[in-house]
Amino acid sequence: MTIYVDAAADRRQLSSYGQTMGSAHYWVGLAILLLVFVRLAVRLFIGAPKPQSTMPKWMAFASRTTHALFYGLLVAAPVSGLLAFYVWSWMGDVHTWAKPVFIVLICIHAGAALFHHFILKDAVLRRMLVPARDPVG
Repeated sequence: MTIYVDAAADRRQLSSYGQTMGSAHYWVGLAILLLVFVRLAVRLFIGAPKPQSTMPKWMAFASRTTHALFYGLLVAAPVSGLLAFYVWSWMGDVHTWAKPVFIVLICIHAGAALFHHFILKDAVLRRMLVPARDPVG
């Protein structure tokens, strides 16, 4: 797979380092897409943990919305990258926007987890870090 820098009048081949990093980016993106589909299948068949019953409705809504945005972005980023590589180069602009959007979502997610842990002092962060186990018996 040969990767090119694609500017309007400048189509030059990348260095071997650029080729390696481009190839790694490609395969990591495909792996992420596959793992997202596996994760979505697990959520579909097993389900997601229920929000705490004491959580206000707006927080539960914000949680569901943020997670939906994460899943949507985790599918849209690799798909737009593939479309940019194989079909429409303009999809590269869409693919490029994934990074700052991911950064914002990650900050919101981490901030919310820390808010729950240090301000509300509830078990949300613990539930994120330690998976629940079904009681035996």
